[in-house]
Amino acid sequence: MEKLKFALFSVVVLTLLGLLGYWAVFTLQSGSESKTSQKVQQLQKDNQDLNAEVKDLTDQLSVLQSKLDNSVPSAPKVSTPSVATPATVYKYQNLINDLQKLIDGNVFLKLKSIGPNVGTVQKFLNIYNNTSSKVDNDYGANMVKVVGAFQKDQKLTADGQAGSSTFSKMIDWLKKQG
Repeated sequence: MEKLKFALFSVVVLTLLGLLGYWAVFTLQSGSESKTSQKVQQLQKDNQDLNAEVKDLTDQLSVLQSKLDNSVPSAPKVSTPSVATPATVYKYQNLINDLQKLIDGNVFLKLKSIGPNVGTVQKFLNIYNNTSSKVDNDYGANMVKVVGAFQKDQKLTADGQAGSSTFSKMIDWLKKQG
């Protein structure tokens, strides 16, 4: 009888230890997971605090605006500031910006054009064609062919010359890449 009690006690203890071990494995977090979780909680708290502060400031602004409306009938209305949403940033944002400058500057590139504007288009073509051709800032005969091929792919007039419509298609393609 004593051995049976000991065996039952051992089974109960081992079962409890097994359950404790199971709980420990599935509920404990690694150090990095714990730190990340703490950061998320802190950021959520900061966000709540900032939202409360924005609401408080908006309320104060409304009170001041109503006082201003009551004291000076012809005073201009003060608008409540809106929170701007951040602009999308793309993987090739710098190249997109450079191509946009070409559009804004009414730049037109053709055979024998030289300079950094040509280099911008060459950088794009290297990305588009997944090549690593030298960026030499020189619009040569080969570049006329490559630009023409891009224009044909984009259903533009494939003349090999690059102007605002070609630059716009380049920007559109880059934005689709993320």
